[in-house]
Amino acid sequence: MLSSGGAAKTAGTGNERCWLCARPLGRRIEWHHPVPKSRGGREVVPLHPICHRAIHANFSNAELARNGDATALCAHPAVAKFLHWIEDKPADFHARTESRKDRR
Repeated sequence: MLSSGGAAKTAGTGNERCWLCARPLGRRIEWHHPVPKSRGGREVVPLHPICHRAIHANFSNAELARNGDATALCAHPAVAKFLHWIEDKPADFHARTESRKDRR
């Protein structure tokens, strides 16, 4: 099920991987626009909900429009730290995502 910005209830074939962390996807998938729709983006990629929240907690739509590819996002120190932390968690793992506002 491919929806624009929503969540799918099943992962489909079971072979899909998260665009950000590359771990296998679980039961819930969220679809992310690497270039935000508000900036003309049309492509969507599958993410774990926690990975989707991590992206939006660290980057504005303007930042994503300028440099929204996975390699650039993974190089950001906060995202790299998140990816190291999440790498051994199960696919449907969920935890509170700290936003930039929470860190002030």
